[in-house]
Amino acid sequence: MILLIESGSSKTEWRYIASAHEAYQAFYSTGINPYYQSLEEIRGSQQQILSKIEHLPVEEIYYYGTGITDDSKRDIIRNLLHSVFPKAAIIQIENDLIAAARSLCGNEPGIVCILGTGSNSGFFSGKQIVEQIPPLGFWLGDEGSGGHLGKLLVLAYLHRELPPDLREFFIKRYGELNRLDILDKAYRGEYPNRWFASFSKFLFDHRKHPYCYHLIEQSFQEFIRLYLSKYAQVNTQKIHFTGSVAFYYSDVLKQVLKKNRYHIGNISEAPMAGLTLYHKSMRWPK
Repeated sequence: MILLIESGSSKTEWRYIASAHEAYQAFYSTGINPYYQSLEEIRGSQQQILSKIEHLPVEEIYYYGTGITDDSKRDIIRNLLHSVFPKAAIIQIENDLIAAARSLCGNEPGIVCILGTGSNSGFFSGKQIVEQIPPLGFWLGDEGSGGHLGKLLVLAYLHRELPPDLREFFIKRYGELNRLDILDKAYRGEYPNRWFASFSKFLFDHRKHPYCYHLIEQSFQEFIRLYLSKYAQVNTQKIHFTGSVAFYYSDVLKQVLKKNRYHIGNISEAPMAGLTLYHKSMRWPK
């Protein structure tokens, strides 16, 4: 009996797999990030879902998530899961990049990218991430992500660079945003990356507008320039993507990749479906 957990900054999916042939059970909760949250904060935010699933006979747990930067962050998640499932024989904690790699590549090599609330990338050998251009987080990086797209849009609004028709649509949707309120959200808000990422939906709805298309294209091109272009394998390996931004903006993303003459691989909205296939094949090989 396997419990798969895949968590981003915004949401967490829990998937219980009893056997190779039975339908899985899926549960959802808010995001988990041990880089920013303590064990008790995570326990409190996940209490409702944990009380729902603590009775399940779990033997193996595979957790994949953002914010797993070192062993101390792994221990936060491991301690939480062990307290709920003390009889689990395996509790494996991996970062979100390994989740993307196993989901998109299986056991094959490739460059894997995450474009969701934040962004990340790495070269997967088929077994592990062997090279990574380190991401710099929301304030210094996250190019190509929902947070970066939202930040570009809000900056364009504040600098009065939005074309009149777009500015009118923006104000109709969000009201007149006050500069000080935006700064408060940016510097004092609990999750500024999520707040800015919420504005990317506006870009998606108006992506056929030349100005919005340009902002989206700019963000993707920056991700390529600062990250993808620096991998030695970029011209020989397929480049795979997962995440809501990669999935919903895939038309623009593919155009930008084609302009750079890169080989496009798989694009998924989330890694869980691929992770399910991966772990079922490992647990119950045919």
